[in-house]
Amino acid sequence: MIKPDTPVNHQSTLSRRRFIAGTSGLTFMISIGGFLSDNRASATETPARNKSRGANITVWVKINSEGMITILNPSAEMGQGSMTALAVLIAEEMDADWSKVRVEQSPIDPKIYGRPGWGGRGYHMITVGSMTVRGYFMPLRQAGAQARYVLLKNASMKWEIPLTELKTEPGMVIHSATNRRMSYGEIASFAKTIKEIPEIPEKKLKRPEEFRLIGKFVPRIDIPEKVDGSALYSMDVIVPNMLYATILRTPVNGNRPMSFNEKEIVSMPGIKKIVSLEHGVGILGKRYEDLLPAKRSLKVNWSQGASAEKFDSEKILKEYAKVASSRKKKGHVLAQKGDADSVLQKAHRTYSADYLSDHVYHAQMEPLNAIVAVNPAGDSAEIWAGTQSPAGAIKEVAQLLGTSPRKIKLHPCFLGGGFGRRSMSDYIVEAAELSKAVRKPVKLIWSREDDLQYGAFRPMCLQRLDAGVDADGNLIAWKHSIIGDGRRLLSSGAKTPYYDIPNQHIEIIGLNHGVRLKHWRAVGHGFTKFAIESFIDEIAVSEGVDPYQFHRQVMRNSPRALKVLETAADLAGWGRTPSDGHAFGISFAERSGSMAACVAEVSLEKSSGKIRVHRIWSSLDAGIVVQPDNAVAQMESAIIYGLSSVLSERVTFKDGKVQQSNFHDYRVMRMSDAPEEIHVKIIDSNESPTGIGETGLPITGGAVANAVAALSGIRLRHLPLTPERVKKALES
Repeated sequence: MIKPDTPVNHQSTLSRRRFIAGTSGLTFMISIGGFLSDNRASATETPARNKSRGANITVWVKINSEGMITILNPSAEMGQGSMTALAVLIAEEMDADWSKVRVEQSPIDPKIYGRPGWGGRGYHMITVGSMTVRGYFMPLRQAGAQARYVLLKNASMKWEIPLTELKTEPGMVIHSATNRRMSYGEIASFAKTIKEIPEIPEKKLKRPEEFRLIGKFVPRIDIPEKVDGSALYSMDVIVPNMLYATILRTPVNGNRPMSFNEKEIVSMPGIKKIVSLEHGVGILGKRYEDLLPAKRSLKVNWSQGASAEKFDSEKILKEYAKVASSRKKKGHVLAQKGDADSVLQKAHRTYSADYLSDHVYHAQMEPLNAIVAVNPAGDSAEIWAGTQSPAGAIKEVAQLLGTSPRKIKLHPCFLGGGFGRRSMSDYIVEAAELSKAVRKPVKLIWSREDDLQYGAFRPMCLQRLDAGVDADGNLIAWKHSIIGDGRRLLSSGAKTPYYDIPNQHIEIIGLNHGVRLKHWRAVGHGFTKFAIESFIDEIAVSEGVDPYQFHRQVMRNSPRALKVLETAADLAGWGRTPSDGHAFGISFAERSGSMAACVAEVSLEKSSGKIRVHRIWSSLDAGIVVQPDNAVAQMESAIIYGLSSVLSERVTFKDGKVQQSNFHDYRVMRMSDAPEEIHVKIIDSNESPTGIGETGLPITGGAVANAVAALSGIRLRHLPLTPERVKKALES
């Protein structure tokens, strides 16, 4: 049982360039824009002293007189290791002794703790798209270098020695000429405010060969408490006078509750209140176990007429094919190069194929949950939740209450998986709405069934690809049309930036079925790269060219990407004869600025139609890798996640209702299904870091499908590659 600290107002009045020196330690106010300049501290910034942590104030770096360094983490930690990686960036440039570094979650203040946004639009605190390390890489290194400068400057003034004669080693300022040494903790005990903190240009930062922490093994900060059970997830939080809540949500998105048996439900043991919501009915009580029989007894008369009522996922793909063939509906052009249509008409040989993919559920380990305490006046609230978008959650709850975001305090917790689902704030807003109704803290828990049946899914789609080659077998024309619901969710991964194809036309034809959709790990890359890489392989085989060599041909003008492909092929020993009944398939993908490739070794049990993936050999170019061991783990995780979606995961709709309810009929990969071996090779690079967490996923689909084709001669073009679909293909 964990009780939170006394609620506090998190309103920030910090200026953009300030640091404060206190008697018990030194606190650095380092923002993304550099040090904070105004040296005046408001009353709300008076530090609460803590013997072990120094000044307890919302800042980037704190150092106490014992030399303990606390670095604040602005990113959601959901198993990807960003809590450690971001701290490493600051610690590297300030020459911190890692054994004395502690990491805490930062306050939710995008102006101070946000990273540069998409297209340079403002600062954001949202953990998505494998953007965290690459977004914070340079700003936090500069912040660390500025912290080092302040330490050096104070030592210089104390010793009355020019700053240029001083250097640092981990946790120490050193004057070599006099053999004097001073610890960071000692400096913190007397440090004074430095009015002018210089900006540290990139050229003044450490060179890669000087790194002590970046690119080296650094134990993850979050692992010990996750192992011993002390890690705080929102599911662990209990606040005084808290009620538990569950919601029976509409089975068809867009319909709402018209009437329900309220008197019967509120008379049941333990039930305190029932609340009608726009999309469901909430039940509140003292114990969660009392809510479950009440939920089963709840009888709701739902409205009718939502557009999703007409949606049948089994039938809609036929409609998509008609749309692709009719060409009456104009698509949104994603990429245009040359004249693909005219070149296709004149091509020596042409190829065409449709690739299909079903809806997919996020299946994060920790069910959605949140605790929200709305105050009696209804104009402020405290939140305890694991979320990828804390600032977004604060904004939405503030809108619900009709109040200022400054009056909303969010306590970030660890996330038991996100994968894009926790970038939505619906579960937090629901808890806030229920708390508003009772003016008590409410802990809302989604069951697995709730999450699956009222999920927000990766969209389904049909992709039509057309290609043309010249008499020499060169790929000269490429058309790619994506038909489905999801708009930008469909476009992810559709472009081919590393393939040299002179004539291209890539488009989305968007429809709207009224179902709930959301970003899913790697967004659309899972299905778009499956289609692209399968089609490339299909063309190669039809042209009588080894698929690996054909890939090399179309990548001839992209040496960095080519090296990634070659590395994976070399790891697997491409060209050797696999074991009896086994075959290899190869695939390449870019995601989040990184490039990856893999070779899959598969076998096929024809009697059952089951595909077995035995081994994966993969390569990754992600620029400078801050935590190599963790990067390998991320690739392994993404590969497993990708294989699960490729082989079995699917959500189906009938009359707008999700047909699956839990993991018995929504099958995720089991341990027994996992590859026997996964090999990951990280390519050394001094380029700026790029995203890693999602890059291993989109390489899986094409590699597996291509291996099956090499083994059996059949082309599987519909994700997931279920045994039923495989058997049907074998029989046709």
